Amino acid sequence: MTSPTNGPDLHSWYASVGAVLAKAARKDPADMPEDAWRKLIATTRDGIEINPLYTREDEIAERSEPGRFPFVRGGARTGLPEGGWHVSARVEVDGNAAEVNTAVLDQLEQGVSALWLTAAAAELPAVLKDVYLDLAPVTFDSGAATAEVAEAYLDLLDQRRSAGDGVTDRAAVVADLGAAPVTAAYAGAESIDLDAAVALAAKAADREETIRTFVADGTVFHADGAGDAQELAYAVAAGLEYVRALISSGMSADTALRQVSFRLSATDDQFASIAKFRAGRLMWARAAELLGAPDAGDAPQHAVTSAAMMSRRDPWVNMLRTTLAAFGAGVGGATSVTVLPFDASVPGGLESTSRSFAERMARNTQLLLLEESHLGHVVDPAGGSWYVESLTDSLADAAWSALQTIEAEGGLVAAVESGTVREAIARVREARDNDIAHRTAPITGVSEFPNLAEQPLDASRRGGDDYRYGRAFEDLRDRSDAHLETTGSRPTVLLAGLGPQAETTPRVTFIANLLAAGGIEARNPGVTEAGQYAGARGDDQIAVLCGADKRYASEGPTAVAALRDAGISTVYVAGAEKGFPADATDRPDGFLGLGIDAVAALSTLLDQLGVK
Repeated sequence: MTSPTNGPDLHSWYASVGAVLAKAARKDPADMPEDAWRKLIATTRDGIEINPLYTREDEIAERSEPGRFPFVRGGARTGLPEGGWHVSARVEVDGNAAEVNTAVLDQLEQGVSALWLTAAAAELPAVLKDVYLDLAPVTFDSGAATAEVAEAYLDLLDQRRSAGDGVTDRAAVVADLGAAPVTAAYAGAESIDLDAAVALAAKAADREETIRTFVADGTVFHADGAGDAQELAYAVAAGLEYVRALISSGMSADTALRQVSFRLSATDDQFASIAKFRAGRLMWARAAELLGAPDAGDAPQHAVTSAAMMSRRDPWVNMLRTTLAAFGAGVGGATSVTVLPFDASVPGGLESTSRSFAERMARNTQLLLLEESHLGHVVDPAGGSWYVESLTDSLADAAWSALQTIEAEGGLVAAVESGTVREAIARVREARDNDIAHRTAPITGVSEFPNLAEQPLDASRRGGDDYRYGRAFEDLRDRSDAHLETTGSRPTVLLAGLGPQAETTPRVTFIANLLAAGGIEARNPGVTEAGQYAGARGDDQIAVLCGADKRYASEGPTAVAALRDAGISTVYVAGAEKGFPADATDRPDGFLGLGIDAVAALSTLLDQLGVK
């Protein structure tokens, strides 16, 4: 990590940072080292250092224009809408194909420009009726039926051509057959096998239409908890498995590379998402260069808003998350973007909303970005930013290092079978979960600012096997909902104030929010001194003493004793242990302050309250 340049104002900035940090540390600014600013460096889960200030020292040589190797600024824009990227909608046929066709045509009229389709082979003619396939690219998701569905699609193209469909440029018909045998094996999903997919690719490569057979799906690793560098590394490793298989079958490297596309997750960390898609193109371009076909390294990227970041509690906040994710993916140069409905994490969707509403919100999220914010009118708008360019290269370097580890083990298939990939992802997932549990990585509506008054989820919408960032907190809320269902009330904890309201409000608010994150209701009778505790107790067995540290020093032990005399069996103090007299005889049973493992603390509280 290099220091900022020696610009004319740099030393003033050094001094300002040092003065602020000195004040926080209660030191003399003269005693602070000149590189005190380094304390402000943040490190991502990929081990990338984020500088608090980027200067011309971080500038890199200007990248090639969009559409040229190494495609960091974007691939060829052939077939893309003038205003940006394709707005992709997820379509699953689970019944009447004609009704689905009506819904598809309605979505296409309302702004959708690409389809991500799951349908049986026999349903394709009905589902795609009146859909202009030279205007709306189709990505298939057919699992073990990929070959059958692909054959049906190719037959449909031939039938339409024979009937005179009016398509003068057959290359304008774009499709991705969606074969993903390597990544499907990791996810435990059904898939066509590699040999059958290679045979299918040979047919696709001979056609006039623009058809890709394989998708290197990084989202399956992201859904398991992978970091950005891991997702890129494993997606590129999957792509290489496919290209090698195609080359072994006799296909040229150039043709093989053009049979692969990518699917990557976009999160609400907008700059990380921007850098991810740029770094992904840089990596694949480098792989293509090593294979001797650099100009074929501009594989399209399908962005899908992260399922792992979606909350089941207060799901309306997901609209904000997916907006940021779509922004990051679009600005980062994704070819198509699918925004998941805001209630996608709730099994069956939110009871109080309709499917059409959720799908409309998902679609309009992108349309607002494209049609009102005009994000797509500038290609690679983040290009040239010292921060974004630095983050792009750092992420690509970290992902390339992870890719080399996989390649040294014999490729992705071997690394998955040996457990290397799962172990590496588990380490990142554990670190993230630890940050979330300690609330240093807050999740709005779940670990921070939870809405305990929202409609409880019924039993069919609780639990599940999917990984979500706030899952541990939502499991606690599930326990609370079950308790409410059984007893008619939520578990409750008494808030015992110590001192005037102006003193107690900050910690009362902090504790009320902390308890709500675990599904525990805070009962605040407004008491302000130990003498009032007996009358305020009610049926409560657990209380949290809330006051200022200076008040704890003088009155804390007495207040703890008064709560116990009032019949409270377990007493906690809001704040850190260092704020309470160390030599006091009457000490609390625990402390609830910043930096605690909130999941563990709330789980213990629920146990103490008898919540199953």
